[in-house]
Amino acid sequence: MALLLTAVLVLYFVLLAGRAIALIETGTGVGVGLGVGVLLLPVIGAWVAVATIRFGFQTERLARRLADEGVLPDTSDLPRMPSGRIRREDADAWFEERRAEVEATPDDWRAWFRLAHGYDIAGDRRRAREAMRRALELS
Repeated sequence: MALLLTAVLVLYFVLLAGRAIALIETGTGVGVGLGVGVLLLPVIGAWVAVATIRFGFQTERLARRLADEGVLPDTSDLPRMPSGRIRREDADAWFEERRAEVEATPDDWRAWFRLAHGYDIAGDRRRAREAMRRALELS
């Protein structure tokens, strides 16, 4: 799905670049200015897409390492709501255990990976990404 969305994004960038070039070719100050601005959008978008995909591959690499070691976080035993999401109080309790692990071993990338997973199941995606970045730095 990520690759499909990336392909659609690339198509959008190509179309957007075409519009930017048409604006630049008008030769007017406003047209050139808008064209350059519109041309920067695909560049910024491409940078964001590449960074996100790279982050995903790096995260997957760490997950494989943990799986090979037999210590990949397992939340399959936590009670779930009918929607399939882990019950909030159970996710919070699991998260607190992971936070205690990080406090005990702040330089262990494995603990940071599990903390990122804890943030994720607790619904805090921003902090999950931050914790995963820390795990990547330490690995």
